[in-house]
Amino acid sequence: MYRPAHFEETRLELLHPFVQANPLGLLITQDATGMPVVNPIPLLLETHRGTLGTLVGHVARANPVWESFGHSFGRSSGQSVDSMEMGRDVLVVFQGPNAYVSPQAYPSKARHGRVVPTWNYAVVEARGPLQILSPEAAHGTVSRLTRWFEAGRDRPWDVTDAPADYVEAMLKAIVCLEIPLTSLRGKFKLSQNRDLGDRTGVLHQMKDESASVARWMERAIAPPGAFR
Repeated sequence: MYRPAHFEETRLELLHPFVQANPLGLLITQDATGMPVVNPIPLLLETHRGTLGTLVGHVARANPVWESFGHSFGRSSGQSVDSMEMGRDVLVVFQGPNAYVSPQAYPSKARHGRVVPTWNYAVVEARGPLQILSPEAAHGTVSRLTRWFEAGRDRPWDVTDAPADYVEAMLKAIVCLEIPLTSLRGKFKLSQNRDLGDRTGVLHQMKDESASVARWMERAIAPPGAFR
């Protein structure tokens, strides 16, 4: 990904909550012919596991994406892996809020007119070896995913709410996976390259048109350590 220095984001205190707020990742792998394969997968980022965190999720067993990683099959969730057993690296892209920026948002337009439209957005790319978990890990993995995504609801659904035989059948239809992260980097293109007046003008536009972009703009220009 092209990342000019003023748009690159490496602060984990921003990257971790960004991934957790935008959990539908695009898992990018290659097929046997070298062609890229893209699969949208909801992923839980467990920030306490590893230096950068570990992504956890599952795919349908009928989805062939996992089959080429089957050499690591048999691991249990959370089990440490010898470096010689690590799977091939994959790329996961998490896309966040985005919005069109009109030249009308820039106060500098009135001064010199040398402004053009652009687009504000935030994206995070995560890399690491994809690991296929053992079938025995499926229940625990799905339970953790469910607890995370149901958190905050008035009546959170739990895996135990469904009949045991039904859950067992559903678990046999999926393959669970983990990606211990070796790289986590963001491109937050949020008007950092504009002067304070223009950034303020864009922020006002975003608060009217895209509150989520406005929130990430405010975070992106915060000083280092502001979210620790």
